[in-house]
Amino acid sequence: MYTNTRPELESGTRALSARHYTAPEYFQTELEKIHYRMWLHAGRVEHLPKPGSYFLVELGTESIIVLRDEDLGLRAFYNVCRHRGTRLCQHGRGLLPGKIQCPYHAWTYSFDGTLISAPLMDKTCGFSLLDHPLQPVAVDTWDGHVFINFAADPAPLSEHLADLPQKFKPWGMEHLQQAAEIVYSINANWKLIIQNYSECLHCPLLHPQLQQLSHYMSGENDPPQPTYLGGRMDLREGIATLSQDGASPWAALPGLGRNEQRGIYYYAILPNLLLNLHPQYMLTFTLWPQACDRTEIVCRWSFHPDELAREGFDPSSAVDFWDLTNRQDWEVSELAQQGIRSRAYRPGLYSNREELLFALDQFVVGKCGSA
Repeated sequence: MYTNTRPELESGTRALSARHYTAPEYFQTELEKIHYRMWLHAGRVEHLPKPGSYFLVELGTESIIVLRDEDLGLRAFYNVCRHRGTRLCQHGRGLLPGKIQCPYHAWTYSFDGTLISAPLMDKTCGFSLLDHPLQPVAVDTWDGHVFINFAADPAPLSEHLADLPQKFKPWGMEHLQQAAEIVYSINANWKLIIQNYSECLHCPLLHPQLQQLSHYMSGENDPPQPTYLGGRMDLREGIATLSQDGASPWAALPGLGRNEQRGIYYYAILPNLLLNLHPQYMLTFTLWPQACDRTEIVCRWSFHPDELAREGFDPSSAVDFWDLTNRQDWEVSELAQQGIRSRAYRPGLYSNREELLFALDQFVVGKCGSA
């Protein structure tokens, strides 16, 4: 029997005003003060398997090339030629042929960002190739995840992650490999996506399939942290994982103990990674805010390589379960966005099981101020 034993929230703890979700100028402030200053989840190390492998990150007006250099290190640069500002790479991911070359006037860069060729610049007084490298962006990794940071002098990624590397070490995320990917475009503010993710009070009504596998009141949250929010929910007795039928055709991840195999861990690593850790697989949601009322979400399912190599491996039971659950969440998030636009909207009171939503509000207002 699940009971609501959490402490009461302070009187008057309400949701944010409409402008926090609907004002383009506030959205731009969020990009400047949150997304362009904090570590952002960009992708997975496995997407950069060899020198010249790259993928692009697009956020606001910025485009970033994340690539593997000749020494197998990771680099990140603004996707901007130092000649006249032309975008260098046009495709979302690919393999560069030993160099980065501008399609306009053929300025050419090595994988470490050094300008190595600038045609017809030899008669320009004072010009030096060494003075015009690509503009770098900070890049780092955690357990197979790639992060970037636009800030000129960012705090270490380890400070951003706090105790999460130790907490999630048993999952061995660096060893997991992608089995499926779906990209969603949602007509809702990025904060609504995270808030929906951070509570399950809606689960009995919105997610009957999920409710059959994991009781909506079973969750226990960690105290909110400056850079992450999250907690665990338990699987019902006899349920092995979150899949179409609750069964698991996949072995549990080798580093997990009995207790870790009986729950699902849901963590929002602010501002743009939602991390779901299951007993047998990892599910990630990378959020790319595109406007105050539009968010792109890249959803990836990753499994242990032994499972992927097994004859008959099929991730569809997990993919189909979560694709259905995701679409249910995206639909209600869009309904929330529509309702918040109404002149009738007034910020509602939070329950004491919505403390992570209130913590996200405080995080945003603390960074950006009131709308």
